[in-house]
Amino acid sequence: MAALAAGVLLPLPLAACGSSDSQDAEAGNVGSARAGGDVRAAARQQIASGGTLRWAVDAPPSTFNVFQPDSTEATQRVAGATLPSLFALDKRGRPQADPDFLRSAEVTDTDPRQTVVYKLNPKARWSDGRRLGAADFRAQWKALRGKNHAYWTARNAGYDRIRKITKGDGDDEVKVVFNKPYADWRSLFTPLYPKQAMRSPKVFNDGLRTSLPAAAGPFRVAKAGKDRSRTLLKRNPRWWGDRAKLDSIVLTAVPRDERTAALAKGKVDVADIGASTAERIGASNGLGGPQRPDAAEGAKNAAEARQQEAKRREARKRKARERLGAATARALGDYEVRRALDPAYTQLTLNASGGPLADERVRRAVAQAIDRDELAEKALAGTGLPDDPLGSHLRMADQDGYRDNSGAFGSADLDSAQSLLADAGWKTGGLAGPKADGSAGKADGEQKKQGKAKDGKDGKDGKDGKDGEQDRADGGPAEPPAAAGSPDAGGRAPHRAAAEGSVVRLTAAQIARVVDRPLGLAASTTAQRGAVLAQAAHSNLASAEQAGSERKLSRARAALETAEKVQATAREMRLLAGDPASAVRSKDGKPLALRFVLPSGKGSAQLRATGKRIARMLNEVGIRTQIKEVPGDSYFKDHIASGDYDLALFSWPATAFPATEARPIFAKPRAASDGSLLIEQNYARVGTDRIDQLFEQAAAELDDGRRQELMEKADRRIWAVAGSLPLYQRPQLVAVKRDLANVGASGFASPAYEDMGRRKS
Repeated sequence: MAALAAGVLLPLPLAACGSSDSQDAEAGNVGSARAGGDVRAAARQQIASGGTLRWAVDAPPSTFNVFQPDSTEATQRVAGATLPSLFALDKRGRPQADPDFLRSAEVTDTDPRQTVVYKLNPKARWSDGRRLGAADFRAQWKALRGKNHAYWTARNAGYDRIRKITKGDGDDEVKVVFNKPYADWRSLFTPLYPKQAMRSPKVFNDGLRTSLPAAAGPFRVAKAGKDRSRTLLKRNPRWWGDRAKLDSIVLTAVPRDERTAALAKGKVDVADIGASTAERIGASNGLGGPQRPDAAEGAKNAAEARQQEAKRREARKRKARERLGAATARALGDYEVRRALDPAYTQLTLNASGGPLADERVRRAVAQAIDRDELAEKALAGTGLPDDPLGSHLRMADQDGYRDNSGAFGSADLDSAQSLLADAGWKTGGLAGPKADGSAGKADGEQKKQGKAKDGKDGKDGKDGKDGEQDRADGGPAEPPAAAGSPDAGGRAPHRAAAEGSVVRLTAAQIARVVDRPLGLAASTTAQRGAVLAQAAHSNLASAEQAGSERKLSRARAALETAEKVQATAREMRLLAGDPASAVRSKDGKPLALRFVLPSGKGSAQLRATGKRIARMLNEVGIRTQIKEVPGDSYFKDHIASGDYDLALFSWPATAFPATEARPIFAKPRAASDGSLLIEQNYARVGTDRIDQLFEQAAAELDDGRRQELMEKADRRIWAVAGSLPLYQRPQLVAVKRDLANVGASGFASPAYEDMGRRKS
């Protein structure tokens, strides 16, 4: 399961909290929902010493080694509380040296080779009493550099670029020399394991599954139950930093669909939650009811307004107790919801390895048919978090250096989507039903065989009025006469007759204001726009003929061609709106249908809702989707990793080091010696040499500004190949006991485990 090892995430249920920001802030129910998240920060002197924090995790830690393929969320939490992290992330995802472990770390040489010197905190000790030093760095490098395949490692990025590691000028200095420049050197040795944990493949692969030989953090692993459902972390007596406020932390495995019951029974203190649970907690606290915009209007003073709001909250609490049961409501009322933007994003992945999506034009059409604004708005509704769609594959919206690089693919453009599909040879009406021009027809091939347009008796010369009748029946404008170059019955030139007989009448000034506007997305609006463009083109053509100007004639003819394309688009859109079954696009007798694979199960309800919205949007441009729901435990192994899908939804965790850690997701697939395709983690199976080159250059660029420019270029090219479409950054919703501080929805920021605890009463 390389996908899971790489950190691929199935999107979890998204929140739909029914409270507004103002309600939550006043009640102390949630935080500001800004980039920094909400952990209810409090100074250490305000935190009582002692106590146990019970933290719900999705699954028990199958290993304590974060570098193994099957490490879990619990593995990460154990490492964060018990092992050195040389660099911690701040709220904007920027790595900052942790003074508990580092006095300094800097690049001291670049010629002939990049050299980094780490000056360790001389107080730093492993729980066995030994100093942190070069031996630990060297053991971890040898285990992770990828030369010894007996080590079952999930990744070796960066470690494979190291040439040697030696002791520095003192016992507390470590010198790391690289073979070639490596910009993301701050990502290495975090966490740092003791040398005895890395000394052999046996210990690395098996020994770390059940225990850590030594700790160097505010906590240590004290006990892991036989079934691994509970992992006990106790305060580390040899910790040299600020003493942990808590006596212990217990990581308890609680499946997502059992979180509400666990909270209601008071079995856990902290738990990531989804939509319904967050809403229930809000209701139990008197939140979630309708907020009156004029709540304080007419109140004599602020105190009276607060009194009124308190009464309304009590009424909502009573209703919650009636609905949920008094005991459950009271229990859930002991918690509050803390929220932030999660450092992870949900994306639509398009499998480009075969079928219609192997054509870049079709992938781009899919991207432009999807309204990402609507998807983000629906998915994040009620969370109080920004609901803008994500505009980057490489950085999150709240991350330092974020830029929206979505460009033309950032918003829906049905006209462009349909033009791309038509250009790729996918036409509407190809299987059955009416053709795009309104005439009845059979399959494309048969229509061509039976075509008799040359004698002018098929209605296309305007004599039988079929086109005009169809347009009027749809409520759209009648088509102008199309027999270019021949006079009509009144002896007028066709373009002059069309100009005079056009349904839409505008003055020259009005035409000038609208002809350059983007086309509307509705069929009626597009038809109206096409008529306006045609009117303007015919008028200009008449004027050009009177003036005898070849230049003006050329421009007018080009404008008329544009108008005709718009009118053709309007006809297709009316077909889609009026008879979607007959409007499916086809090519060579085959319909444009895509297999959309989604995970089943309660935890993926929101994901399936997003998938159905996408299917509806694609249906509007004649792309059919065949949605297949599969068990979550086989979703990646049997479908995504194997390539058995056309469209799929899943999430990626964000990274502070995209030049290195995001590269495998977008690397161009390569053919292996046995004929198979090496895709790394690129499940879209599409890439370019230029994207690979930009990642390689960025990984070696030590100048932060220049590296950012290279990443921007790479991201724009990733958008252009249209293999994946970022939709939205996921919300992070955490239920936390009200009296707990410095824990909750931390977003990008690394948790400070030593500062967690209960506020003094």
